[in-house]
Amino acid sequence: MEAIHTVDAVFGVSRDLPLNYVSRDNVDGKLVDSLARQQHIVIYGSSKQGKTSLRKHCLQDSDYVVVACQNKWSLSELHSAVLKECGFTIRQSTEKSVSGKHKVVAEVEGKAKIPLISEAGGKAAYEYEKETGSTDTHVPLELDPDDTNDIIRALAEIDFSKYIVLEDFHYLPDDTQKDFSFALKTFHEKSRISFVIVGVWREENRLIGFNGDLTDRVLSVDVDTWTGDSLAAVIEAGGHLLNVQFDRGFVADLLQRCFDSVHIVQEACRRACRDAGIMQTQPDLAEVGAGVDIAALVSGVVDEQAARYRGFLNRFADGFQETDLEMPKWVIYALLCSTVEQLGSGPIDVRGAI
Repeated sequence: MEAIHTVDAVFGVSRDLPLNYVSRDNVDGKLVDSLARQQHIVIYGSSKQGKTSLRKHCLQDSDYVVVACQNKWSLSELHSAVLKECGFTIRQSTEKSVSGKHKVVAEVEGKAKIPLISEAGGKAAYEYEKETGSTDTHVPLELDPDDTNDIIRALAEIDFSKYIVLEDFHYLPDDTQKDFSFALKTFHEKSRISFVIVGVWREENRLIGFNGDLTDRVLSVDVDTWTGDSLAAVIEAGGHLLNVQFDRGFVADLLQRCFDSVHIVQEACRRACRDAGIMQTQPDLAEVGAGVDIAALVSGVVDEQAARYRGFLNRFADGFQETDLEMPKWVIYALLCSTVEQLGSGPIDVRGAI
């Protein structure tokens, strides 16, 4: 008996790897090749284009730890979060670093923690019993969370060898992103630790722009490379799981209007199935999409994020400060008065728009 899948599980936004995931040689292959080179990797692209799915598809859960970045973190807080995910417990020390900030004490999490007294300076050490019956003794590390060298030393103490994934790196303040770009070079030069950085942006060399020394030390993978063939494969794979066949005209029109966005394709297929009364895998092959107004369907999907983009346009039009010519408003005006074809063909003649 074939497995039964719901429409939302196939075409909806999922926390797990999409059931109709399609591998792309120029994306998945590039990431696998980059992983083999043991370099730092940046996975970047627009929102909902498959960045997290790519990572989950190419890496086993046991190969990495994930740190979900927060919008108010400093470099020290980011480093502390990395240590926590790697198996340390963190508490604040009474000692201060040269910069005047409090240091932190990092202790390895383990079983059967027994306090001991070490010979060196009488500082407390801890003994952890392993499953084999042997024991390891670790001295709590007092370190400066702003100092990348201290973080490397702490991870070396536990022989950490997994990838460290920084999800939602774009959430971090710009200053923190810049500071970490310099820390990243130290991680590359002084350790075997590799980071996988996942962020929403379109600049291929964003981190290299912060720190030029990262050239050839950071490899970038762009997920926004969806082609008509790969998007059609996504639709076909989803249809197979639900035992439905999408109308050829529906598929052709959707691929023409989707702006090469896999999210628009997925959501449009989900809505088309639900509008046809299909909620799960069908016992008999069903036809979907004939006579559907694709323009209205895509417009409905895009409108869900309209407020987000209107907010960006308003903030951009306001500019950083008041000026006599108010050029940001004229730039937005030219963009809004241009067709999609004009925007995609190259530089816009602002004089023609005005």
